[in-house]
Amino acid sequence: MPELRKDPIIGRWVIISTERGKRPSDFGVSMEKKSTKLCPFCPGNESATPPEVLAFRPDGSQKNTPGWTLRVISNKFPALKIEGDLNRQGHGIFDKMNGIGAHEVIIETSDHHKDFPNYSDRTAQDVIWAYRMRISDLKKDPRFRYTMVFRNYGEAAGASLEHAHSQLIATPIVPKRVSEELEGSKKYYGFKERCIFCDIVRQEISDGDRVISYNDNFIALEPFAPRLPFETWILPTEHYSALEDIPEKAIPDLASLLKETLKRLEISLNNAPYNYIMHTRPVDDEGIEYYHWHIEIMPKLTKVAGFEWGTGFYINPTAPEDAAKYLREVDFTHEEQRVIKQQIL
Repeated sequence: MPELRKDPIIGRWVIISTERGKRPSDFGVSMEKKSTKLCPFCPGNESATPPEVLAFRPDGSQKNTPGWTLRVISNKFPALKIEGDLNRQGHGIFDKMNGIGAHEVIIETSDHHKDFPNYSDRTAQDVIWAYRMRISDLKKDPRFRYTMVFRNYGEAAGASLEHAHSQLIATPIVPKRVSEELEGSKKYYGFKERCIFCDIVRQEISDGDRVISYNDNFIALEPFAPRLPFETWILPTEHYSALEDIPEKAIPDLASLLKETLKRLEISLNNAPYNYIMHTRPVDDEGIEYYHWHIEIMPKLTKVAGFEWGTGFYINPTAPEDAAKYLREVDFTHEEQRVIKQQIL
């Protein structure tokens, strides 16, 4: 029997279509061909990209030359441009402004053949540090209201280059999807004087059915009402409303759990394309009590079609409890990964 489930944060309904329930092997994800073109993100090709705005250079090499281990650049084809004024205008009932913002690319590693699940601990942590440093810097620009970090993996997920990278866009408005989460969590806090995300973390740890893995500071789980099969969230177990608010000592745990979770998804779903996004508080809302930052990972296994676009309902053929069970049971070893000791079975 199919089941309707309501997202407790924004009130969106999804359909868990158990009659067409799918295991990971049922999705038929095809492997993508590797490109043989010159990669502008590889060391030695720095002149093919815009100048770097941040780089980690253990050897002390000069800017925009080889020797880096992580490099942040402006996007060569930005969605928004950083130069100029917003110039907000009204035209009858319509509103518009200039497309002002920041669009940056985080080239996560100098090794063209590495990706997040197989990074060393240091490389994974450096990626988190780069996110944190760039978010903190862009917050100083009074034109920006919000900064979103996201990662597209695989051509089907929107990645135009296969060299491992993620992106960051700062915008002069708070995105609608984030606003819905803010409004829903604020309403919940008004009733119960508790953060709904904190309550979700506590209940999921207690129930265990949708938890994939956790450590001292973070938890990976399948949400109760996922839009997509194997949609996975990573949340801090303590209340923080932004990545830059977490203590520095927690960064290794975040990098480790993100790496582990992506490895479990890679093995379970035959290296399927995915997007991950980071939802955090708006720039002006310092340390709000009702909102809890998190990462949402969405594998590209199904297509959104007419019913979804027309109604806002999502049809998910895999129950989150089943997805969590598959991911928990992944048996993986890798020379660069620590042995996972804490796991809910």
